[in-house]
Amino acid sequence: MSVAESTPLAHAIGSIKFQLKDAFWALSSCICQQSAKIKINGRTFKIVKVLGEGGFSFVYLAQDEHSGRQFALKKIRCPSGREDVKQAMREVEAYRRFKHPNIIRILDSAVVQDPNGEGQIVYLFLPLYKRGNLQDAINANTINGTHFAEAEMVRLFKGTCEAIRAMHDYRAPLGTTSRENQSSSTRRLSGEQQERHSEEEEMFPHPEGDVDGGFSYGGPGGGSSVPLMTKHEPEEGETIFDGDEELNRIQQNGNGRAEDGQAELVPYAHRDLKPGNVMIADDGSPILMDFGSAMKARIKIENRSQALLQQDIAAEQSTMAYRAPELFDVKTGITLDEKVDIWSLGCTLYALAYSHSPFENMQTTEQGGSIAMAVMNAQYKHPDSAYSQGLKNLIDSMLKINPADRPDIHKVIEITDQVLQSLR
Repeated sequence: MSVAESTPLAHAIGSIKFQLKDAFWALSSCICQQSAKIKINGRTFKIVKVLGEGGFSFVYLAQDEHSGRQFALKKIRCPSGREDVKQAMREVEAYRRFKHPNIIRILDSAVVQDPNGEGQIVYLFLPLYKRGNLQDAINANTINGTHFAEAEMVRLFKGTCEAIRAMHDYRAPLGTTSRENQSSSTRRLSGEQQERHSEEEEMFPHPEGDVDGGFSYGGPGGGSSVPLMTKHEPEEGETIFDGDEELNRIQQNGNGRAEDGQAELVPYAHRDLKPGNVMIADDGSPILMDFGSAMKARIKIENRSQALLQQDIAAEQSTMAYRAPELFDVKTGITLDEKVDIWSLGCTLYALAYSHSPFENMQTTEQGGSIAMAVMNAQYKHPDSAYSQGLKNLIDSMLKINPADRPDIHKVIEITDQVLQSLR
């Protein structure tokens, strides 16, 4: 169901209902069967275990019975049909739109009818990162009484920033309609364009078999020419991201007055940056994931209705302890922008250093205090530690109540480099 068409209570009840159904299914599968299985478009996948959950989605460790290849399979329930599918497909579209070595690559996706009820299910097949995410590393530090070495922590943070820069610096091509908004399929490209596209794809590291056309992986008995499953692609002109209509207008207005190759800056915001959404690759590099909350960054708030809508979207999709203060009480006459991610980056770096968000302290978690009030007043302090003053200053620079006082992503990376240099 869309945010505009649902009440928070109805959404919460629906979310709990589907979580209980999935949890019961997962538990009963473990108890009653050797392992649960699902079949999608003729392929059978064994569900090994649940990796995570949240809202209407579950993430499983899944294994293809045909090849033995393992995935992180994200299952998103869409009980209200088309609108929910459209929202789920924003995540798929983000992987196509924002390509960077520090952004997760999708292996494939499918939309199927929910066999256990009304609506549909969106499946996302993602690479399996066995080292988990930054929150897992934080939890391990807490249990073991350890902490990140400052250089390692800042390196992880910088990689995350570089992924965010790819979103904040997104440029919409002018003089032609961008491939992202027509289709992700290379079959619509000319031979020369396909060759150039292939060359560009080689610039990015990707798991075995990860190709834009949605082909399956290699492996025992597998073939790279066999599709993993039927692709679901946006219909021609379909709006996926908030702001895509304006993006299309920019591109159409560019026709006839702009040369091919020109582009206009159209920043996007992730809107749910936190340690749990940054995976750790085998080589130790950070991989940004979960783009279900991503949207066009710059949103003009002209009336109270628009303000309340953005406030509701943030309450539903942005984790409270990492949410920017301007999203708790959205004012009219302002423009929300990509600085919401800068705040979340500040919270994330703080969490890497001290094992929790700056606004998840004893007062807010155990003494009945309000995380929202702590965020809106930027009430936090640095615990005693051996970390450098440069690191603390970097965190403080991002946790400014006024978005205009926060650095942009380029300045954040510049300061991060300076901190790294000081540690050598």
